[in-house]
Amino acid sequence: TPTPGLEIAYRYQPAEAAGEVGGDWFDVIPLPGDKTALVVGDVMGSGINAAATMGQLRTAARTLAELELDPATVLTRLDHTATGLGHTMATCVIAVYDPHRGRCRIATAGHLPPVRTSPGRPPELLDLPTGAPLGVGGVPFEAAALDLDVGDQLVLYTDGLVETRDEDIDVRLRALTALLHDPGRPLEETCDLLLAELRRPEGRDDVALLVARTRPLPGASQS
Repeated sequence: TPTPGLEIAYRYQPAEAAGEVGGDWFDVIPLPGDKTALVVGDVMGSGINAAATMGQLRTAARTLAELELDPATVLTRLDHTATGLGHTMATCVIAVYDPHRGRCRIATAGHLPPVRTSPGRPPELLDLPTGAPLGVGGVPFEAAALDLDVGDQLVLYTDGLVETRDEDIDVRLRALTALLHDPGRPLEETCDLLLAELRRPEGRDDVALLVARTRPLPGASQS
């Protein structure tokens, strides 16, 4: 799928230990005006019910994003959908990138923060309004605007990449950002590196990972 102004790589790994399908997903959605929506989500739980719920939320997220709604509005509608499914909780992050403006709008629903990398600057966990998980019902969501330069990266992921039973999540997030100090590394190598260094062999949760790097639009002149 063409993604003007973006280079993209992704991975999905099922849970090693659970032996069950999970509820993690990612999506890359082309939009009018050369925009692209990036979505990563995680339905809590595992097994066929989580997978079925994931399928419904993924389809709903794609449909809503294609209406060119603001990410916060997409999450509000998804929250309504999740509430209607009953006994469903999920986290989600949605980013919509406009390569003509070099701007990204991002909203999260209880999801771990994306990482931004920029040439010449240390990687940073984005400080975004966290929002409540989908399925809580009636909690407002807020989108943040982020200006991106050519060569900047966004790393979106589910908690299975970083959460463990024996280490604090802040320690694991620092380990994640420490692995992203080379923003020029090929994206496929970045995906492999993150999974190799952070993923535990006994991982009890599935992992979705989506990495996007901005690049010039075809025919655009670089200043």
